[in-house]
Amino acid sequence: MRVLVIDDDALVSSSLKTILEADPDIQVVAIGNNGFDAIELYKSHRPDIILMDIRMDRMTGIEAAEKIIASDPDAKILFLTTFSDDEYIIKALRLGSKGYILKQRFDSIIPSLKTAYLGQNVYGEEIIGKLPSLLKEDEKAGLGNYGLTERELETISHVAEGLSNKEISEIMYLSEGTVRNYISTILEKLELRDRTQLAIFYYKGITPTKSV
Repeated sequence: MRVLVIDDDALVSSSLKTILEADPDIQVVAIGNNGFDAIELYKSHRPDIILMDIRMDRMTGIEAAEKIIASDPDAKILFLTTFSDDEYIIKALRLGSKGYILKQRFDSIIPSLKTAYLGQNVYGEEIIGKLPSLLKEDEKAGLGNYGLTERELETISHVAEGLSNKEISEIMYLSEGTVRNYISTILEKLELRDRTQLAIFYYKGITPTKSV
């Protein structure tokens, strides 16, 4: 496995190289210090996977990853950082990175690299514990971008569960007519045709398109 290491701390980079190359299956093809290095070195070496820090001067790991994945959707990137900020975790997920692990867990780096190399996503225990709540908040934020109210968001979730208007009205303490009005308004806002499309949009994140 050919690995590109990107970290703005020279001591960390050299330590990572030593740790990784102690494994006979791993070769560190190059070391970079910032996002610009990551982009150029990826073009030059085409490594199997990039092990990259996130917070770096000049260009962050997230910014570099966006550019690398835009040019090569098959690029595998594993973020290694001392930060477990929620914002970074969500950005890493959205980018399509292979994982996000903390530097404090040096013993997990090689197993994580090998797992990511096989195409699986890897998140440290500290990250995994946060994912359910983060994804829920991210989902709400994404739907909120369409100008939906809290009640409309709640209605969508019940429609996605396959509940009838009567069942939704009982749960939300509304009349069936009000529920029908909510659903009509939601479909109009999202430019969707029916409840089935609404459920698909909710679960799959499909961008709504106007029906012909």
